[in-house]
Amino acid sequence: MALSARYPSLQKTVVLITGGATGIGAAMVEQFALQGAQVAFVDIDEKSAAQLIENLVPSVANRPAFWKCDLTEIPELRLAIEAIEAELGPIRVLVNNAASDDRHKFPEVTPEYWDERMNVNLRHHFFAIQAVAPGMKRAGGGSIINMSSISWMIPSTGLPAYITAKAGIVGLTRTLARELGGANIRVNCISPGAIMITPDDVAKMVLFLASEESSAITGQNFVVDGGWV
Repeated sequence: MALSARYPSLQKTVVLITGGATGIGAAMVEQFALQGAQVAFVDIDEKSAAQLIENLVPSVANRPAFWKCDLTEIPELRLAIEAIEAELGPIRVLVNNAASDDRHKFPEVTPEYWDERMNVNLRHHFFAIQAVAPGMKRAGGGSIINMSSISWMIPSTGLPAYITAKAGIVGLTRTLARELGGANIRVNCISPGAIMITPDDVAKMVLFLASEESSAITGQNFVVDGGWV
């Protein structure tokens, strides 16, 4: 996709995207790579990740780097972040994107399923931020973008655990923006919608929040849904 805006502050910046192999995550990997950023992404889908990299290599300055990682295993996530920083340098932009919106019926949710949904959709946001924060602080700051959803605003039905997690991400964003603000680390949130919205529409907002053009913006939730809510 042709770029409609360029952000010089993103050139050579180390960016980590979770769930970057497909969908909105893949669009983010592409957009950051086209900006000249050094993109790393984690996912469990090795085949899609390899295809994405192959497609991008001819048109980007820096080959995106992929680490296979199950984000529900926090030690595995921490090791991946350590490896990324060892190879590429401090992560200055983190995009917590990975999620799963599997449908489930309220009467049938078990404690085990509830915990699994929180692990897939919320817990790794916190621990990814915790892992990258020390490096960001040493590097002089950074930008963290968490992906929520408009589903909790509508509110949607048929996936109460997912919606609870996505609402929690907004609260996490608010508190960590205050927690990390003194270290020049900004924390924002994006809530996409599905109607008339493409992955690139969301990726464009992510680029802006990652760049120095949004240096005065933190602790906010941005709705990208074409006016649905």
